[in-house]
Amino acid sequence: MKIVVQGLWHLGAVTAACLADAGFDTTGLDSDSVTVERLKNAHPPLHEPGLPDLVAKGLATGRLSFSTNKALAEEADLVWVAFDTPVDEEDRADAAFVERQVEGLFPHLKDGSVVLISAQLPVGTTRALAARFAAVSGGRRIKFAYSPENLRLGKAIEAFTRPDRIIVGTEDRQPSATLQTVLNRFSDALIWMSIESAEMVKHAINAFLATSVTFINEIAVICESVGAQASDVEEALRSEPRIGRKAYLKPGAAFAGGTLARDVVFLGQLAQAHGITAPLIGSIIASNAAHRRWPLRRVSERFNGDLRGRAVAVLGLSYKPGTDALRRSASIELCRDLIKSGARVQAFDPVVKTLPPDLAPGVKLGSSVDEALEGTEAAVLATEWPEFRAIAPSAFTERMRDAFVVDQNGFLSDLAQARSGVAYAALGRG
Repeated sequence: MKIVVQGLWHLGAVTAACLADAGFDTTGLDSDSVTVERLKNAHPPLHEPGLPDLVAKGLATGRLSFSTNKALAEEADLVWVAFDTPVDEEDRADAAFVERQVEGLFPHLKDGSVVLISAQLPVGTTRALAARFAAVSGGRRIKFAYSPENLRLGKAIEAFTRPDRIIVGTEDRQPSATLQTVLNRFSDALIWMSIESAEMVKHAINAFLATSVTFINEIAVICESVGAQASDVEEALRSEPRIGRKAYLKPGAAFAGGTLARDVVFLGQLAQAHGITAPLIGSIIASNAAHRRWPLRRVSERFNGDLRGRAVAVLGLSYKPGTDALRRSASIELCRDLIKSGARVQAFDPVVKTLPPDLAPGVKLGSSVDEALEGTEAAVLATEWPEFRAIAPSAFTERMRDAFVVDQNGFLSDLAQARSGVAYAALGRG
């Protein structure tokens, strides 16, 4: 079986490498020649643990290749559309970009092949693409299907190769032999449904997770004001059988824009288009946006609302641990807010070595935690890199002018001990 994976950013690079490692003859296809050439040398577009080695392995075995040539889709039994759907600063996705890319393959799709879409797209898109192909098919029969992507930055390979289950939507709700052959390599738990249902599943899961995040964060902020401990409330909620131990109820940072927010916006747009009132969905983004300023507020309160001239350390800059992605990073937004407030920012991240151009003049990027902390009056633990757990309390008390640490997620909770010498603030501590 020959597979073409279209779109080679994070989702596509992981998908192609994992398919090749599972034994499939896989070609990664993208119109960006720079990305393709880098992948040919085992350099993925984003830092993802294990991915360079997996790509290199696929290239060495000959099961994995990369190209910009759309005509290679003529040999594919399966075309897996894996674009990371572009999204603007308001979390509005450019679904039309993905649609144009798929339509560009229409002349090259061979009779009897399958097009599986995993890019985040609004419900109805896959069916619309199938209808457009039918109008220009020239008698070719192509099956279109949708399967929601389930990747997580920093743990993408594990998420792809060992999923709890795989959702698959097909035009007739029936299992596809081609898809079964491929997907059963990764899971025996395939859940088949209509295309629209599968697309809606992605919207619903991400909106539910986003609602859970905003709910527990609002509860945690109230806990701070009334003397309650959000961690106690969290434990009690998880013990409730109707909620469950694995509920997405960890008080902490706001969710970053992109994956979750994209589907919340999709649902809001769908509700509006159909004249449906959906106040709960409409409030998720606003609540999350307000919560993003919690670290800045706690630092500002420490200095009576005046950050001018204050030196603040920001530990961690990437979108999340395990990646070097900076787009939509809450840490980067915090740096910008601190600078606007007049603070002097010193930062460190284990993998980020280059700052966005607008931050380069205002942020001193250190080569170590100690360098970032030196002479500062507040430190914000912004990205939870595992190596930060090894920071000793003495690093804060000896390097900083004032050992005040803001740790929204409670990642360094041992610092709260009375003898650490560190003034410590975490979300939801009364």
